[in-house]
Amino acid sequence: MSELQKIEPEDAVGEVAELYKAVTVMLGRVPNFYRFLAHSPMVAKMLLPFNAVMQRQGGGSILTTKIKELVVIKTSKINGCAYCYAHNTSLGRAAGISEEQVLVIDGDDFMNSELLSPREKAAVLWAEHVTRNTVRDHPEIRDQVREHFTDAEMVELTLISGMFNMFNRFMDCMGVPMDTQQDIDSIQGSLYLDPDNVRAYFEHVAANWPDTVPGPNPDT
Repeated sequence: MSELQKIEPEDAVGEVAELYKAVTVMLGRVPNFYRFLAHSPMVAKMLLPFNAVMQRQGGGSILTTKIKELVVIKTSKINGCAYCYAHNTSLGRAAGISEEQVLVIDGDDFMNSELLSPREKAAVLWAEHVTRNTVRDHPEIRDQVREHFTDAEMVELTLISGMFNMFNRFMDCMGVPMDTQQDIDSIQGSLYLDPDNVRAYFEHVAANWPDTVPGPNPDT
């Protein structure tokens, strides 16, 4: 079986080495996900700040990390993505999600649980319907969730679930291997994102923008 190989940090040079430095600042470490993305460093460079800001508090997103992780855990559970589920139940614990709440989120009866607030239930419900793409057939779900979230928050809820639907498929389709348990646990130290790091990242990218960017490969 032919598998894409990770680019390990010790083997990273040039643009990939710079990418890994930025990933470490933004996410606290270089997870296997980015060791695969590094095969397309320009794309990875553009994705990193969106990933970091959407998933964490402090970079400009208006949702708490706890609400975001409720969404991510439900999304990843429905899709059966073991990689994202392991990482985000870990980050979720740091954000205040208990093991009991995770079990509730994983099930189908979360709307009747006393372990989740009405706002938390609404977030999980939205994640379920975004992931299954059933809101278009049940627009009343949007109205139900909007009772608990502003329009701006609805945008972020949808983006975080949509982003992890993409990530779930990337991990599974590309065969991204699970990180070590130590690395998974270390994610708990990156709950908050320093906005100064986000600004510094964009300034660095702009200052070092290449004279030419990669063009498309021929289709033949």
